[in-house]
Amino acid sequence: MLTEQGFVSTGIDGVLRRVGVPKGSFYHYFDSKEAFGRAVLERYAAYFARKLDRWLLDPEVSPLERLRRFTQDARDGMARHDYRRGCLVGNLGQEVTLLPAGFGEQLEAILQDWQRRVAVCLKLAQARGELAIDANCESLAAYFWMGWEGAVQRARLVKGPEPLTLFSQEFFDRLPR
Repeated sequence: MLTEQGFVSTGIDGVLRRVGVPKGSFYHYFDSKEAFGRAVLERYAAYFARKLDRWLLDPEVSPLERLRRFTQDARDGMARHDYRRGCLVGNLGQEVTLLPAGFGEQLEAILQDWQRRVAVCLKLAQARGELAIDANCESLAAYFWMGWEGAVQRARLVKGPEPLTLFSQEFFDRLPR
């Protein structure tokens, strides 16, 4: 629900109805919607970090191909859900001015972690000669996530893969070799 509607628009009552949990049980575990949101964000970040590691650390595949395969998997995932869902972190980033204090810092820390993981993959590509030795892997990783999250939002807007495909193609075509 959060990946489709966002945090601000998602009511706790709707979430509880959807999962069949009584309201009293919710408040046994969470003091507030904010506490729930932070816990969901932590779990999502851990889940997504494991997913990134599965794609980006696969020793059987060249590093740049690993990143390409991650983007293809993400495109496929969005298509499976008719482009209604996006990235929870990206979605909440769009709502940051409406979120409780501290959410922005939590979101930025998650993006920095993902960025670090992509930078490691790009450095592996550099070590294998797939990427120019003077390429700034940290900057490229930052650029990747800024562009990718924007492409995810745009894919939701147009309800199709074109923004994801265009961003991926341009990112990989423009990497310094």
